[in-house]
Amino acid sequence: MTASPNTLTILPLSPAEHSTQLLSPRSLQHALEALHRDGIVVLSNAVSHGSIDALEARMLSDVDVLRKKDGDAMPYNYNRGNVQQDPPPVVEYLKKDVFMNPFAAHLATHYLGPTPHLRFNSGNTALFSPEGARQPVHTDADFDHPKIPFAVVVNVPLVTMTPENGSTELWLGTHTFTTLSHQEGAHGDRASGRIVESGLKERRSAGIGPIQGTIPKGSIIIRDLRLWHAGLPNHTHAPRIMLAQILFASWYRNKMSITLPLAAKEMVEGWERETGVRVEAEWVEGDGEGYLERARFGNDYDFDQEA
Repeated sequence: MTASPNTLTILPLSPAEHSTQLLSPRSLQHALEALHRDGIVVLSNAVSHGSIDALEARMLSDVDVLRKKDGDAMPYNYNRGNVQQDPPPVVEYLKKDVFMNPFAAHLATHYLGPTPHLRFNSGNTALFSPEGARQPVHTDADFDHPKIPFAVVVNVPLVTMTPENGSTELWLGTHTFTTLSHQEGAHGDRASGRIVESGLKERRSAGIGPIQGTIPKGSIIIRDLRLWHAGLPNHTHAPRIMLAQILFASWYRNKMSITLPLAAKEMVEGWERETGVRVEAEWVEGDGEGYLERARFGNDYDFDQEA
């Protein structure tokens, strides 16, 4: 398989792969080549539509609550057209192919090393943006990070993502060289991790500008945390929801954890054994009460590690 330059790699999964719940050796090779070269790869038909339709309906009602928050209480990312939105930590919405996708786990285990740690479970929602507001090009690794793969973002779009509804702008290959010197904005600021204009001009002058693709519903997107990207405007009136989990290498000393209902503990522990992913969770009684009140903007999370 030969990838076209500056083109997003989308790999469809075969019936045999669905049967084994593992990538074939050939697919694994192609996916790893794309991740190392481009910093991102898409596995199509990796998630059942039945697993995400009910979740989307619930999250659409939740986003109405979030968008009514005043001022900085709204967990927006760079602009109010892009909202940080957690999925409900409720047992009925926890599906293995969404929350701990076996194909993403298989790929992450070979990219990051054995037993990656799941420490982040959230998402972002692109709202209708009549003024066409876009995010600045940025990296989620807004700190002095390792120069080797240490974390991947696993995105699950709940609908087909297109340029019309705000699919993400991607700067392929930037994870291979990016450092703190390419950024402006201090870690923890709402607008941290912005890529300096000189860095963008250098990429464009080399003929490697940004791309914006169409990603089918049911896909899994695996992205190196360091990759430059930007949220673009949603020109439709339907909110575009994309989930985001982050898997960290087992050697990486991050201290975040996710909140999950105690009633799901046995189920999730079974998924850990099946996928080889370790879930760093705080198990709480109840079924998700108050999770919308804990909403935070994306750059408020700390993806750095202990010294």
